[in-house]
Amino acid sequence: MVRATLIATLLAASSLQSAAAEQGDFLVRLRGIVVAPTAQSSDVLPSFPGGQVDVENGLSPELDFTYFLTNNIGVELIAATTAHSVVGEGALGPVGDIAELMVLPPTLTFQYHFNPEGAFRPYVGVGVNWSIFYSEEASPALVNAVGPTDVAVDDSVGVAYQAGFDIPMGDRWVFNADVKWIQIDTTATLTSGAAVNTVDIDLDPIVAGIGIGYRF
Repeated sequence: MVRATLIATLLAASSLQSAAAEQGDFLVRLRGIVVAPTAQSSDVLPSFPGGQVDVENGLSPELDFTYFLTNNIGVELIAATTAHSVVGEGALGPVGDIAELMVLPPTLTFQYHFNPEGAFRPYVGVGVNWSIFYSEEASPALVNAVGPTDVAVDDSVGVAYQAGFDIPMGDRWVFNADVKWIQIDTTATLTSGAAVNTVDIDLDPIVAGIGIGYRF
């Protein structure tokens, strides 16, 4: 009985070792993510001193690709897009929803994998994010308050920090959990007829996700 248990343990360990990521491998992951902005904004000026905005959370699937330059060093690129509601605060609180928008935030990170042959494989990363805003649209509440309004949000480039881990599930599959903090600083412009208002927004979201991956 003891011998059979030992053999099973050795076989399991061998299976985990065979799933180790190595130099030249690709790891493709599919995650479900929540993008939670830690938003801070300036006043919406010049028309709304004392009025700020907040940005609500967004949910999305995310696809990412990691290439292992060495057994320990990987490069990851993520692809996802999320929808967010912009809401009024302070003097703009009574308006409620201000706008809806989409953001495409391609992020490239360089990772260090601490234990690429183990049963628990943590990693950290640092890189750059480029956030592209699109489909900006004023809410009906804002239109009712100030009239037809065009909303434009500037793209952003900033730093990204990352931490996560992989747990092998058989020869090539892994379970993954990952969290990022991404610097996204932007300016939104709201044009209502002749009135042009701007607001600076530091989104700086925490992006957390779990999913599965497959190693090629």
